[in-house]
Amino acid sequence: MMGFTDRLDKSHISYVLDEPMSSHTTFKIGGKADYLITVDTKAELIEALSACKDNNIPYMMLGNGSNLLISDDGIEGAVIALSGEFKEISVDGDAITAGAGAKLSKLCTVALDNSLGGLEFAYGIPGSVGGAVFMNAGAYGGEMKDVVSSVTALTRNGELRTYAADELALGYRTSIFKANGDIILYSKYKLHSDSKEAIKARMDDFMHRRVTKQPLEYPSAGSVFKRPEGAFAGTLIEQCGLKGKTIGGARVSEKHAGFIINIGSATCDDVMDLVKLVQDTVKAETGYFLEREIIRTGR
Repeated sequence: MMGFTDRLDKSHISYVLDEPMSSHTTFKIGGKADYLITVDTKAELIEALSACKDNNIPYMMLGNGSNLLISDDGIEGAVIALSGEFKEISVDGDAITAGAGAKLSKLCTVALDNSLGGLEFAYGIPGSVGGAVFMNAGAYGGEMKDVVSSVTALTRNGELRTYAADELALGYRTSIFKANGDIILYSKYKLHSDSKEAIKARMDDFMHRRVTKQPLEYPSAGSVFKRPEGAFAGTLIEQCGLKGKTIGGARVSEKHAGFIINIGSATCDDVMDLVKLVQDTVKAETGYFLEREIIRTGR
């Protein structure tokens, strides 16, 4: 059997060895991945996945790394990033189709440029289109489920499947893809015509709220905890006096208690220890258990 890297070389698939994942996450935390593979086409993706399977190499897909906390010991196997055709965005009337590797902010800008409203809530969410669908990202009263009309994915059997909106099981920070392991390739959005001025005003308003209320000046992975029913995670954390609580290089933001920030050289263990401290304290003092939203992965 042909060796793993030999197959990648033969197929002209781009990869690097021992890539620090701290360079690929918004938390700026994470050890080395054995392989970081970048694919530009469906054919390259299918071949890379086949090479992983034939060589018993585990793999994970990487978006913009905005909701990930990666182990300091890195990731065993391959991390696969989507580029090339997976970053393309096209417009057809009031519909937009976006590759999973495109940035969500770019999708919002394309909508604005074409006088299409509906995605304003997503402007400023620091993720990829694929990651946003996978997590059903949302903010300011809007969620991806409000605008997604279909998603095309690569199944575990290597087949292309297009899901209609009502097949996506989009719920609070979840989707069918969390359960079935399919890889999101493209998503289509049904938007509505509106004036550029009105769309831009809403985008600017949401961005102003982000800048003034969130610690965007520090590396983080966004909201650490899911919103508990009947309460807000940040409010509960603040009520427990945990703003500014620090373990190593990880700190509960004093600007927004729902964020844990990297104040310098934070490790994965620092963050996880702080997460547990917050969970235990909030549970003991309020009765609420805060479920983690950020995804911890790696060795």
